[in-house]
Amino acid sequence: MSEDQTPQILAALRNATESAARAAFEQIGCGRGESVDGAAAHAMSEALARLPFAVRVAVGEGREGEVSDLYDGQIIGGDRRDPQFDLAVDPGEGTTYLADGLSNAMTVLALAPVGAMRVPSPALYMEKFAAPPAAKGQIDPRWPVAEKLAALGKLLGKEIEELTIFVLEKPRHRALIDQILESGAKVTSLPAGDVSGALLSALPHSGVDALMGSGGVREGILSACAARALGAEFQGRIDPQLQSEQAAVKRAGLDITRWIPAEELVTSTDTYFCATGITTGLLLEGVERVEGRDRVQTLKIAGSTGESQLQTTWRRIASNA
Repeated sequence: MSEDQTPQILAALRNATESAARAAFEQIGCGRGESVDGAAAHAMSEALARLPFAVRVAVGEGREGEVSDLYDGQIIGGDRRDPQFDLAVDPGEGTTYLADGLSNAMTVLALAPVGAMRVPSPALYMEKFAAPPAAKGQIDPRWPVAEKLAALGKLLGKEIEELTIFVLEKPRHRALIDQILESGAKVTSLPAGDVSGALLSALPHSGVDALMGSGGVREGILSACAARALGAEFQGRIDPQLQSEQAAVKRAGLDITRWIPAEELVTSTDTYFCATGITTGLLLEGVERVEGRDRVQTLKIAGSTGESQLQTTWRRIASNA
């Protein structure tokens, strides 16, 4: 795809994430995470099927036969004999919390040239470190927390007390949060949304200076795509959480001590990223339904130009909605 096709590609991706966000919005408060995720995935899949080019699902909702939409390896859109992009999706980031109507939920997808996404399967979790472009290649994620934050502050021209670090609100992060607070930095913590945390750390004047802690591999690939487009820092270390995952990772011979840079997770900078808010969070406003229209807010990023755009759109509600 040439640079002059970027607006058309981003418009098609925006249609997919906004369709998924609106479908998920219909299920908010149902108390059933699978209903929310299923509705979002189906709407996203239908929208992607109308793409003028083909994409291969590299990071999807699950294996073929386990899920009906957006399964790993599925080819969608265009000429299915010749997929041009790898696709990573999360139709409803934070599905469990979204079903209860909590904040910071969004629907996300990213594209990279076919073969560019290197997924460390069968790992499900990875420890992550994301930071602004000024910190790219300057901080070793193996350093102690206080040392990383001191270095980050110098790179950003801030005192440690001025730094804000995004960490998922999980029991596994209690010690990490304590170390960040003991260093003097502040913590922003929510139950879900580490993709938004990585994005906030990459975007200027967001109020978040870094992302730390462990989350999903799928979210890591999505974050790496955005980081590659924006020139920001992102690294991940395979961090299996359950015994079954630990055993699978060991059988696969994966190194759980090595930090993997974004350049290895996504080998091209020619990436496209799109996210639409479902419920209002730190990054995006959620779907708002007023007088027969849905107001949706979407972040679009193009690696070909390094540009990011925040777009608010009003969409008419279908008569059968």
